[in-house]
Amino acid sequence: MNKLLYNAIRTPDGTILESHHRHDYKTHTDANGKTYMIDGGLEYRRSTTWEDQDWVGVYDDDDFAEIRLRFKWGTRGKDGNKPIQYVPLYRLEDDHIRAIIDTQTHLPEHIRLQFERELKWRGY
Repeated sequence: MNKLLYNAIRTPDGTILESHHRHDYKTHTDANGKTYMIDGGLEYRRSTTWEDQDWVGVYDDDDFAEIRLRFKWGTRGKDGNKPIQYVPLYRLEDDHIRAIIDTQTHLPEHIRLQFERELKWRGY
């Protein structure tokens, strides 16, 4: 069964709503007056049912070129004291990816695999 790696929708006015973790409920009132929502992070996919929204998420069995652009890692900076920022996989530095692989032993295998795949993509 495929696993969710990025959970997001695009509304008609181009706004991207992302849900990064379970119960990360986000809303946006679009230029058309409709309110759009997304929730679930990587645990489940829940969003409004408007026909004019696009789901732009990715699963672990999607093309890796697309995964590396959309899958994001939450980071608080090298010293861990900055506000959380979600960085696409392709923008993470090599040393950061290696540190994630070495230290984040609690990660589900399908998440860990994306970091290993990225290093291979870069030729390591």
